[in-house]
Amino acid sequence: MNPAEWLARTARARPGAPALLKGHEVVADYAAFARQAAGLGAALVERGIRPGDRVAIFLPNTIEYLPIFFGILWAGATTVPINGKLHAREAAWIVSHSGAKIVLARDAGLDRECSATRIDPADPAFAAMLAHAPLDQPVALAPDDPAWLFYTSGTTGRPKGAVLSCGNLLAMSMSYLADVDEVGADDAALYAAPMSHGAGLYNLIHVLRGARHVVPVSGGFDPAEIFDLAAGLGNVSMFAAPTMVKRMVDHARRSGDTGTGIKTIVYGGGPMYVSDILGALDLFGPKFVQIYGQGEAPMTITALSRADIADSAHPDWRRRLASVGRAHSVAEVRILDAEGNPLPVGEVGEIAVRGPQVMQGYLNDPEASAKALRDGWLLTGDLGHLDADGYLTLHDRARDMIVSGGSNIYPREVEEVLLTHPEVSEASVVGMADPEWGEIVIAFVVASGARPPETADLDALCVGSIARFKKPKRYVFVTELPKNNYGKVLKTDLRARLEAPAASDTAPADS
Repeated sequence: MNPAEWLARTARARPGAPALLKGHEVVADYAAFARQAAGLGAALVERGIRPGDRVAIFLPNTIEYLPIFFGILWAGATTVPINGKLHAREAAWIVSHSGAKIVLARDAGLDRECSATRIDPADPAFAAMLAHAPLDQPVALAPDDPAWLFYTSGTTGRPKGAVLSCGNLLAMSMSYLADVDEVGADDAALYAAPMSHGAGLYNLIHVLRGARHVVPVSGGFDPAEIFDLAAGLGNVSMFAAPTMVKRMVDHARRSGDTGTGIKTIVYGGGPMYVSDILGALDLFGPKFVQIYGQGEAPMTITALSRADIADSAHPDWRRRLASVGRAHSVAEVRILDAEGNPLPVGEVGEIAVRGPQVMQGYLNDPEASAKALRDGWLLTGDLGHLDADGYLTLHDRARDMIVSGGSNIYPREVEEVLLTHPEVSEASVVGMADPEWGEIVIAFVVASGARPPETADLDALCVGSIARFKKPKRYVFVTELPKNNYGKVLKTDLRARLEAPAASDTAPADS
């Protein structure tokens, strides 16, 4: 079934219910929301978009995001949401790799980088598309038909496009109700994290239940704004990275806010320290649910329930707070050894998951698909163990991915940029634990000459090529990188060095 059917059904059942809000202001009810999506879908079909074609969205959080998303689905096409924080070159690579024929974007830099037709939502032509004579109903799609192309970083440093089918998204959404939270028509889904990723995935179940969808006026994450919206709107649910939760706690301690109006905060996308969730519970009460998932199994591997997080009387409470919970209803979770054999309770190995939410594969990458999907199981690349009660604890990422502020950063992307500087001979990038961001990016650099390059020049190089949030927070200049007998850089040694870096060879990056 086409997920856009959920919008069509809700619009028929509750046409006058508030649907899209910009801050406190209702800008569309469900009838208008569906009418815009159906009009855009018809306009896309008129422009030659057919089922299976891809249409990209490269926008920050904006009130137009959901009508665009559902308009693409209404036409039977596959949506390709792209993180609005990315550099135009990075976004253009995704647009080109996906084969998207059209990209909804404001950034004119895409016009120089890719051949897809760009439509700016600020142009009158876009408004005309929303007002186009609508398609009566969404184009029919089968469960295995693609609906969302989720780009996630892979072992090559280039993003990989995880193909999520209609069935994958519907399984994820039903599992939300079973394992994460109930949703009612008086709820409000608040989008403070990027709608291109986890926060946006949860829009579907809130559309089905006829809830409100709220985009902050700022378009991003501001704790004071969130507390104000929650107090005014009530029954607010949101997805937040652990660093966002920590910032909300810090703000609440300064301001005296208690989270009035917040119903649920679903957190994930990075490590939540036990001390941080304890502080959040102390201030806001039992409003938290943790999830663990990947783009390849969207938001749906394990969940640590509200009841588990709040159950301080349980003898294993603190240990469970350090876990990521138990398998979602639709998921089977195993721990595998290096040969792919299941490991017993308590032993650490690679986490594998199977279920109807697991992706179809990676777009145009059969080798990576075969490596990630074996006998129906997704090999996550993460290491962890299961206890006797089925609670999963993460130990480390098998890959070297850095998660900073809830955003994934692949070191090789940064290294490749740094190595284009004529005064850089070698570079190796690692993550370092940080109380605010979860992790920050640290670059170890070997200069090609007698003097190291200026950090301002390295910053400028990075900002000109990749998203600003991927830029190193610190540069450590060294005479050589530690390597094994095969010439591979020993990143574990670099991380160990960061525990007590020498001030003389460490330079902070500009903010």
